[in-house]
Amino acid sequence: MTTPQTKNARKICEQILINQKLSNVKLGILRSENAVADRLLARGLELTKAYEELHRKLCHYPGALQAFLEVVLTTGAFWSLEDIAEARKARGELNHINQQIGRLATEVAHLLTQRDQLHNTSGFRDDTYFHVCDLIKGAGKNNSEFVNRVQERFEQLPAQFSLKYWPTLSDVMLELSSDAKSAIQEASDRLTDVATSALRPSRADFFKTFFVAIKEKSGRPIGPLPSGLILTDNTLASLVNCALDLDDESLVDAAYVKGVRQRERQASQQ
Repeated sequence: MTTPQTKNARKICEQILINQKLSNVKLGILRSENAVADRLLARGLELTKAYEELHRKLCHYPGALQAFLEVVLTTGAFWSLEDIAEARKARGELNHINQQIGRLATEVAHLLTQRDQLHNTSGFRDDTYFHVCDLIKGAGKNNSEFVNRVQERFEQLPAQFSLKYWPTLSDVMLELSSDAKSAIQEASDRLTDVATSALRPSRADFFKTFFVAIKEKSGRPIGPLPSGLILTDNTLASLVNCALDLDDESLVDAAYVKGVRQRERQASQQ
């Protein structure tokens, strides 16, 4: 049964979404968030009970209801299932590129060594870089900050320290190769880490990211959301179904959310 309080909760939540969208449109930003807001507004009836719970649990904390809905918009906009798939793909590409750099830098190091040998034994020379400082100076020629602030003092170093004090160009490339080959990947932020940590992709990746995004906003007076905020599985399922615009075949229910939560609790205890 729909009560006046239920209608009011939905109206308040939807007005927050409308205001956020209007603000974004005015500033010409965050179209992806506006798309999520449109999904939530279009499927408002499905969210009636979710809005009632959110309003009941957050209305006594200034700014908390808006902050929570902003988390829904941001997570839905930037951590959709497609976005998470792209993040996983980028991780694989980064590893592949590092391996290529490692292989090619080793090859270049060997070529530089061969060129040095020819300089010393063939009776021919060329005007290619020999000293690492010359290479750095050449690489910095289009950097005005280097040219204006560093170059003059930098040029004094080769005169103060002879070649034996410096790595060869081959040494530099071998170090670059070693660095790339031994690179250890890590996510640049907590949400990326959580979203891509599972061995197999699934809708649970979004829920885990959503949970962390809520947690990062929780804990007053620092966070806008109250610490220990617990929402029902039904509410979380409804919010995610609508934010991601899942169709009938992809919808998740409270049992699914409960399972994700249980697995996350177990993982945190290990």
